[in-house]
Amino acid sequence: MDFKSSLGNFKEKIDKEIEVFLDGKILEISKDDEWVAEGMKYVKDLVLAGGKRIRPALMYWGYKAAGGEDEEKIMKACVGIELVHIFLLIHDDIIDRSERRHGLETVNLWGERKGRKMFERGDIRRFGYSMATILGDCVYAWANQAILEAKLDPQNTLKAMSYLQDIVSLTVVGQSQDLVIEYKLEANEDEISQMYRNKTAKYTFEGPLHLGALLAGADKKVLKSFSSYGVPIGIAFQIQDDILGVFGSEEKLGKSTASDIMEGKKTILTAKVFSDGSIFQQERLQYLLGRKDINSEEINEFQEIVMDSGALKYAKQKAEKYAEQGKSEIEKAPIDEEARQFLIGAANYIINREI
Repeated sequence: MDFKSSLGNFKEKIDKEIEVFLDGKILEISKDDEWVAEGMKYVKDLVLAGGKRIRPALMYWGYKAAGGEDEEKIMKACVGIELVHIFLLIHDDIIDRSERRHGLETVNLWGERKGRKMFERGDIRRFGYSMATILGDCVYAWANQAILEAKLDPQNTLKAMSYLQDIVSLTVVGQSQDLVIEYKLEANEDEISQMYRNKTAKYTFEGPLHLGALLAGADKKVLKSFSSYGVPIGIAFQIQDDILGVFGSEEKLGKSTASDIMEGKKTILTAKVFSDGSIFQQERLQYLLGRKDINSEEINEFQEIVMDSGALKYAKQKAEKYAEQGKSEIEKAPIDEEARQFLIGAANYIINREI
């Protein structure tokens, strides 16, 4: 199975489901409030502007791997996990005060821009953040409805919905850890790895797989296998994401490559510089990290410090190690071969994403 082709074909199908679902919900809410409907239309544009759809794909294959057979219903349910993802991103952009997502304005910036046209006075930036919070909350409500309205087995759906709340709760823990780490002068690798586990691995890999499997009525062996695979793969995904955040293409990322540095984001890269880099490298990294007015020369300097200190090489090796761990676990999982090949392909894709 060619993973990229498979994921691309899945994205085409799930995007149609997302569009149909959101159009229906926007039509319903427009009867109550045109302003919220306009905001949710922008959210819909943002959802469809980017993203690989890895989470709904994993939910789909979790369902199929556990013996699920209702193709139409599971595709409708998979819309839910993508909406959970966009809900978390909208709130993440508020926390980070971000301005770009998938090459478009973030929802908070969209709200601010609309506010400037509508009002002559008041704290318009706060208005933008407030509207983004409200619209994000609406997305989460709709995410739950997408799964419920798919009308899969009621008992399995109840278990899956309960588990979804666990996913979101743990992601909140991870987000809180990320925020605390951001405000600390330094963070060690153990702290960062724990944050990766809670903020990314659980909701990006293990969570969607479990969600799909629960909707199919999976037994504990399958769920355990998905945990043994999903957590290390999720950590590898986040490490690679942090590498891309410093060395990636702005065009492909849909946001500035300086944003992680400007936000003062602490990653396995920065932890390695602070633990093993020279005094000069540590001092310069401390100076550059979190600077809002960082220029292109300083971004280049930041990249050079990460490379010269050995942090980049270390992070790549760490991601590969986690990916291999996940692959070895899924090789022995009690699931069908087609699902296994997709999940092995996902692991390979993660560590080979272009910088």
